Amino acid sequence: MYSLLHREENAHDVKDENSRDSTASDAGGENFTDFIVTGGLDDIVKVWDITDNRLRLRHQMTGHSLGVVSVAVSSDGKTIVSSSLDSSLCFWNSETGQLLNQAALGPVDLWTVAFSPCDKYVISGSHDGKISLYNVETGKSEQVLDPQNGKFTLSIAYSPDGKYIASGAIDGIINIFDVAAGKVAQTLEGHAMSVRSLCFSPDSQMLLTASDDGHMKLYDVAHSDVVGTLSGHASWVLSVAFSGDGRFFTSSSSDKTVKIWEVSNRTCLHTFREHADQVWDVKYSPDSNRVVSVSEDRSINIYECPKNTV
Repeated sequence: MYSLLHREENAHDVKDENSRDSTASDAGGENFTDFIVTGGLDDIVKVWDITDNRLRLRHQMTGHSLGVVSVAVSSDGKTIVSSSLDSSLCFWNSETGQLLNQAALGPVDLWTVAFSPCDKYVISGSHDGKISLYNVETGKSEQVLDPQNGKFTLSIAYSPDGKYIASGAIDGIINIFDVAAGKVAQTLEGHAMSVRSLCFSPDSQMLLTASDDGHMKLYDVAHSDVVGTLSGHASWVLSVAFSGDGRFFTSSSSDKTVKIWEVSNRTCLHTFREHADQVWDVKYSPDSNRVVSVSEDRSINIYECPKNTV
């Protein structure tokens, strides 16, 4: 059965009277079986242990001076990276909560961050569409990928096989970079509005994208072909994520819902309506049986999504 297993209210605080009414959070679910990571407009990064589908705060980490907009967890679960409106990257030890390194990148807008499959690098986009690869140990940029005449990068993803980096821009353009060649391999123009989220399938063969135009698209990476367009949300699609086995994906939207989709037949299997405001991020657990979502209502939800219900 699809069901809400746990809801953590007031996961992040409202910063002050002049801030937005609610705190926007992002979730890092790569190590969902042990912990999740969230960041909010209260400038704080939090690590939550999961026990019996309940959350317990492990660490509350301060280092940013403005709201946290993205977090990611290394594949070995040891390192967390966060990006902020203060134009800095923070690297944290997930076990101790210690700030390992902080890179101040000047007056630039940092948005989504992601680890490379080898965990040696963190990638992030910028206002001019360039993609930077930062060394996790030093915090310094070691490579810059330039799409030429790019726009503000809202979303970014590294393919699991390490060959490609995909970025989604505010103008709806998607660039797929060949990492080894250091240049754009493909440019996709399937969306009419901003691309808020994108991710590669576990086998790196497909790219899933989500946009303010309310649509999600599945691309064949090798041939740049659209193999499916999915609609169902009533507003912006803010986040998408594949299940660990690649059979399903989840999406979240400004329409306050979280949806579960089957990849093979492009159908929506279930809609969760437990949030009271737009849902900024969703992630699958590694066993593909649970999903976590974070919302502007300042809550974290954990859902049961059993694979055998299809």
